Amino acid sequence: MSKQTLLLLILICFKVAVKAQDDIPVKVLPTELFRVVKKDANDTATWKWKRGGMANLNFAQGSLSNWAAGGDNFTLAATAYVNYFLLNKGVKYKWDNSLDFNFGFIKTTSLGTRKNDDRFDLLSKYGYSIDSSNKIYLSALFNFRTQFFDGSTYINDSGTLNSTLLSPAYLFLAAGFDYKPFKNFSLFMSPLTERMTIVASNRLISKDLYGVPAGKHRINQVGAFASINFHSPLFKNVAYKGKMDLFTDYGNKPGNVDMYFTNFFNFKINKYLSATYNLDLIYDDDVKLFGKNGDSPGLQLKSLIGIGFSMPFSMVTN
Repeated sequence: MSKQTLLLLILICFKVAVKAQDDIPVKVLPTELFRVVKKDANDTATWKWKRGGMANLNFAQGSLSNWAAGGDNFTLAATAYVNYFLLNKGVKYKWDNSLDFNFGFIKTTSLGTRKNDDRFDLLSKYGYSIDSSNKIYLSALFNFRTQFFDGSTYINDSGTLNSTLLSPAYLFLAAGFDYKPFKNFSLFMSPLTERMTIVASNRLISKDLYGVPAGKHRINQVGAFASINFHSPLFKNVAYKGKMDLFTDYGNKPGNVDMYFTNFFNFKINKYLSATYNLDLIYDDDVKLFGKNGDSPGLQLKSLIGIGFSMPFSMVTN
């Protein structure tokens, strides 16, 4: 993916974030996924913990009987999304922790059961303010991403195993600066980041997947890393949470930039019912896609929409 394209994406994200900050009144909505905990003006030494998150469970079902136009007699799709966060804020410190888990499957009479979503994402970021306005933090970041269940690529209805638990898994360790001009936007930049790509399964190490050479379980890369995070109510009953990670490897084609871009929209219907939309875009120059374009990297896209139950939860403690 070219540097010009990524720069344009970053500028668009920043413009949207700034516009949302200027145009949308900041409200405490039940669907808000993250809120910065305000310091107690009467006790500057007290640290406050804030914990909470959201759980979504969505379903879609269809059935046919004697349907002349044809189709599967039965279809069932289910997706689950769980977010949990734990935040700590002091006078000069911030410690943000979050966990995201996504899982979905689809079952049809003709194709059987297949998963269509599977993600585990753990993030921890600690920062110390280095300016009087508390907008720039000297920070350290830890991020771990993987999945839990077997995944296959289907060509002509024949499935080939290409992922499973800890295969792949990505571990990021980064030191840099975190810029937070307002409470629902952050830009983390690190000139020194280690990324470890893991293929733990013995069933997959011979396939040369995810940039890990055949016969090995992991590969280490050192490069530059940037992460943009934005979360905010967009309208009265619509909340958005987005994250874009960019990484370039100093030792292998440093001009190529890997991208991991996730978007989550929550459309609140009532206290416990909501519609959700997930859009994920991934580009990894080390991931080879097997298909019509041959053995080469490409933009990966996943889009999921559903309606179901939503349960936000939040708690603040001293």
